[in-house]
Amino acid sequence: MASPARQLESKALKLSPRERARLAERLIASLDNEADADAEAVWVREAERRLDELRTGRVKGRSAASVFREARSSLR
Repeated sequence: MASPARQLESKALKLSPRERARLAERLIASLDNEADADAEAVWVREAERRLDELRTGRVKGRSAASVFREARSSLR
């Protein structure tokens, strides 16, 4: 006998693309409520460290256009 998750998956795959997208969005959003507080704190400290590096001149920022141009070039 298939597990309940497999049964749900089978039914979900029979939904229209729009219904599947809505279901996927709701399922992912339900996971966001369980964010790891420690991980969030680590990312906040990292963001503050990077901002400090930019403000003090230890690192130089780049324009988004430059970054995207380089990324597109490397994908070719």
